[in-house]
Amino acid sequence: MPKKTVCLFVFPGFADWEAAHAVAELRRQGGYRVEAVGLGMDLVESMGGIKIQPSRTLADIDLSDVAMFILPGGDRWEQHPHEPELIRVLTELDSRRIPIAAICAATTAIVRAALLRGRRHTSNGLAYLREQVPQYSGAATYIDAPAVRDDGLITASGLSDVEFAREIMAELDVLNENDRDRWAQLFRGGRVPDGS
Repeated sequence: MPKKTVCLFVFPGFADWEAAHAVAELRRQGGYRVEAVGLGMDLVESMGGIKIQPSRTLADIDLSDVAMFILPGGDRWEQHPHEPELIRVLTELDSRRIPIAAICAATTAIVRAALLRGRRHTSNGLAYLREQVPQYSGAATYIDAPAVRDDGLITASGLSDVEFAREIMAELDVLNENDRDRWAQLFRGGRVPDGS
């Protein structure tokens, strides 16, 4: 059983469905502990109205215990400046080669924290990244795909929660490649694949 924790960053209005497949399968198939991490310890209400109590704050994370840090999307990424504490944690996680996964608008946090460093990535579109982060300069390594994994960094479009989960499972070696592919077909296609 994995001993380290997967941290899910939660904040008011986070897109609860975008990381749901990933955290469910990491717990169910991978045996990982999943913890909700907040800016503070106040109860957080997701975009869908689900109330979540963070189990720790960004300041309280034990980086030696983190297997992966997941950033779900939400309007906050487009409307609020990124807190120095969040940028510090992301930078430290990356320097320790701890995987980071960002989906939808949360991909802007990866750009603002200067974590691309030539790694292939995706988002809600190249034009979206250019509009949201005027200093964005990673077009040469932008991949127009549902989800992209490169050297410990996972990024995904907001329409690609299943593909996002598949790449997260691949990064943490949850299920074998064939089972991950079958899982993705099942959840993306809405029916059991032939030959099952």
